[in-house]
Amino acid sequence: MVASNSKYLCSEGYLPLQDPPTADLTKAHKLLGFIKNILSTSFDTQEEKLLEKDCATWKLHGEPTVLVTLAHIFNHFAPLMCKVYLVEDVLMNFLLGILEGGGSVDEHPLIQQLLDLFWLLMEVRAVNECLKQLMMSLLRAYRFSPIIPDLGFQTPLRVKEAGLEELIPTTWWPTHFDKEGKDERDPKDESADERLRRRAYERGCQRLKKRIEVVEELQIQILRLLLNNKDKTTGEASRYIFLNKFRKFLQENASNRGHPTALCPPEYMVCFLHRLITAVRACWDEACRKTPSSLSSEDAYVPPQLFYNGKVDYFDLQRLGGLLSHLKKTLKDDLASKANILIDPAEIQAASMDDLDEDEESGAAQRPFGAAAMGSTLVRPSWLSSPTPGRANRFLSTAAVSLMMPRRPLAQPEKVKVRSLPVEQRTEEDIEGSHGNDGLLLGRPQEEPDQPMSDKSLLEIIDGIVMMYNLSVHQQLGKMVVVADDVHEYAVALKDTEEKIARCPPRRADIMEELQKSQKVFAEKLNHLSRRLAWINATIYSKEKMLDVYWLLCVCIRTIEHADNTGSLFAFTPEFYLNVAMNAYSALKNYFSPANSMEELPGYEETLTHLAAILAKHFADPRIVGTDIKDSLMQALASYVCYPQSLRAVERIPEEQRVAMMRNLLAPYEQRPWAQTNWILVRLWRGCGFGYRYTRLPHLLKTKPEDANLPSLQKPCPSLLLQRHMAELLSLDKDMAASFLNSVLNQLNWAFSEFIGMIQEIQQAAERPERNFVDTRQLKVCATCFDLSVSLLRVLEMTVTLVPEIFLDWSRPSAELLLRRLAQLLNQVLNRVTAEKNLFDRVVNLRLPGLESVDHYPILVAVTGILVRILVDGERQGTSRAASVLLADPCFQLHSIQHLLGEAGDSSSSSTAAAPTLTALGSSVAPPPAAGSSGSSERKHFSLHAYTDYISEEERQKVEHMLTFLTEESKQAAASTAPTSEEDLCPICYAHSISAIFKPCSHKSCKACINQHLMNKKDCFFCKATITGVEDYSKPASS
Repeated sequence: MVASNSKYLCSEGYLPLQDPPTADLTKAHKLLGFIKNILSTSFDTQEEKLLEKDCATWKLHGEPTVLVTLAHIFNHFAPLMCKVYLVEDVLMNFLLGILEGGGSVDEHPLIQQLLDLFWLLMEVRAVNECLKQLMMSLLRAYRFSPIIPDLGFQTPLRVKEAGLEELIPTTWWPTHFDKEGKDERDPKDESADERLRRRAYERGCQRLKKRIEVVEELQIQILRLLLNNKDKTTGEASRYIFLNKFRKFLQENASNRGHPTALCPPEYMVCFLHRLITAVRACWDEACRKTPSSLSSEDAYVPPQLFYNGKVDYFDLQRLGGLLSHLKKTLKDDLASKANILIDPAEIQAASMDDLDEDEESGAAQRPFGAAAMGSTLVRPSWLSSPTPGRANRFLSTAAVSLMMPRRPLAQPEKVKVRSLPVEQRTEEDIEGSHGNDGLLLGRPQEEPDQPMSDKSLLEIIDGIVMMYNLSVHQQLGKMVVVADDVHEYAVALKDTEEKIARCPPRRADIMEELQKSQKVFAEKLNHLSRRLAWINATIYSKEKMLDVYWLLCVCIRTIEHADNTGSLFAFTPEFYLNVAMNAYSALKNYFSPANSMEELPGYEETLTHLAAILAKHFADPRIVGTDIKDSLMQALASYVCYPQSLRAVERIPEEQRVAMMRNLLAPYEQRPWAQTNWILVRLWRGCGFGYRYTRLPHLLKTKPEDANLPSLQKPCPSLLLQRHMAELLSLDKDMAASFLNSVLNQLNWAFSEFIGMIQEIQQAAERPERNFVDTRQLKVCATCFDLSVSLLRVLEMTVTLVPEIFLDWSRPSAELLLRRLAQLLNQVLNRVTAEKNLFDRVVNLRLPGLESVDHYPILVAVTGILVRILVDGERQGTSRAASVLLADPCFQLHSIQHLLGEAGDSSSSSTAAAPTLTALGSSVAPPPAAGSSGSSERKHFSLHAYTDYISEEERQKVEHMLTFLTEESKQAAASTAPTSEEDLCPICYAHSISAIFKPCSHKSCKACINQHLMNKKDCFFCKATITGVEDYSKPASS
């Protein structure tokens, strides 16, 4: 037996587990040869002889003698083709041998003829078994990666087994980098050798792409067969079978987000999505050619009625307006008036009981958002697998819903009953409709155009494609970017190593040896990664794949716009449509570049404008209730305004929408997440503020950013148009201006107080000998509070620059109070940051990881911008008022202003008392050290003069002018101010003179205290009587 099996030895010297069926193999080869000979033979009846002919010309019909002969052969051949060993060794090798000469299957008719004979001469069971074994054999022959490949994250892509070394023999990677580590793609800097390598690599990439395109085309052809809706015989057409199974597939993957083993691998999802888009668009356009008035696939969208007519099951996924059971109760009247959908009250009550049952089963804590963003980790409910319809859609059952016929003027609409069926029980008529039944398009709202759509089933498939992208495709696209980042990092490391080798002295052979080892490792890794990158660019980030994602983005935008036109019914739209619109744009912008630029896409600017309108309108849309989706919209808008092209798109939306967006951004900061809102306003201002033209802070220039593509690291691109809208709103709406600025001042007081409290704890922890470390989470929160303080100061600078009258025109009701609050906070910030050897200095000098952004420059320059605007740039009357308020504040210290120009000296330190000064922020300011203390003379002071690249000469002159002006004003104030007795001071703050009297109780305080108090309460400080009015008070002259 060993001798007979010698030719079957494995490469390692081991025998296979199964002995080859030698007799059956010989028999099958002979029978297959007989079949081939008969197909290439014809019978001349006149001369009674056999003639040879090309087997390509043989036809199934016409020669009964040949068919009878083949039938006898198949009586023996058919049973053999049910055995897996024979199928793989005989039939598959025979078919592959036909294709060795090249060309597609259509160019080799012998394959088609053989399959036709299988269908004709073999029994159904035998044909099924043979084709099944043939398919499995082909899969085994062409599989070169694990069953669940992760393309390099769990199991690395097997470059050698994939044949990438043969297809791409020459590798290439970038070798020129700028100061920030970015690639410099200038062909002029390439050497001749680099140019040859790059071109050879690009040719290899093209060869790989052509090989991949062949496989992709086969996959598309398979999907086209599955999407065929004309092959209905005794059962359903293929498309409707596929549609039901596709929906079940999405249901399983949406419900098993917490169980990765039960999910379809994301690598397969990416490929499936792209092939399905191509196949669906081809079917759509084919149907469009038959109905010229219908929409082309370029203009495709999902009509809004699919979201509420119960024809499509969304597995209890979150809607924009919340839970479906809630929406059907609150919007039943709108459904009846706008979409002709009537809901039986008894069914509403039944649906409510279903919700209660689900709460008891899954726990009340899991119910509110469930699988809201398709990212929850809840265990899949048992009812999702049952053949009954989803409970979320059960209110649209026969007893619950009646749909009116299309609206006819002057006639009573007829009512028709519709059924809400389980996915697997739907028929073609339920989907496509017939004889007045609109199928999936039942319940068309008045605002929705009556657009003819021939194949309504494709709408549900497109809806599934959008859902599939949200499930895992976008996440996988983001993962693949890591390979390009790895190539870049290894290329930088290799270049750095080569430079070190060039500088290494000859006498240090040991160092040279280590460097050469590193060089070899980096080069080998880059060879491997560059081939993997070629594979990923061909399969994931190609131009064709980019166009697919762009088409999906446009579908989502049009779908959202049509749903928005329905008014309150917009709340039925699933959340994932907005998620996919935002994520698809992010993928096009961040993942496909620089190889493919989004600017080259057709209609790029118009699409950006439409997306900008969606973000601007819906980030504060009251119809959207989900916290997660609201945050996502806010973050997307914040990122959108950071880039010049997308910011210009925001400026191109209609003026009414721009003004509404700015009004929403200027809503008071209380009772809502305001940090992202504030960040948006800051980005609109960045580039116009005092010393605010930087991309990175001065003290961080020598460090390499983790990701240079972050929105916060983009060059300033202010919007003068949106600033003008903001100025107009704040100027005309006095109440809104007052509430907005008071909320900004409140948040600044909170953020800076939190920051000071945290750096006190950090300083104490750092000085503790037994525990010399600080919690990283605490450091992150501390840095966040500092960044919030700076951004709030910049919004105040923006406001006081655009609308100075809010603070300086005291004819406005709240101007004086706002100016006093602003002066108080500015003085406190300055005192904290500029005091000698203070807490802020000590923490900054620690240079702790996580506190990189904490430095003197950003916060002092922001404060300086506000002071310059109110003390230098304004009118004389306004600057005098601002100076008097600033000087009247008990926390004001002139040396804090002098510190900005590095002029603080002994006089400033001696002017402060030795005792700590207690402030309203809740912690004490440590006094500066006495003159002559150790280290005080050696310390380098902060000075705006040191930042010549950031502060213009004009700005420095304004600061010097401000310092001169305040010095003169403080001298005059000191000379003219008479001593104030304690009886004349405000009994609340003991900082200002009594200037207001309350009615009717006649108690007194300063205006600042009573105005701030009346913002929250209406009762008197002292007697708790209700204050009905406040009048000015001046002390009567003594007799």
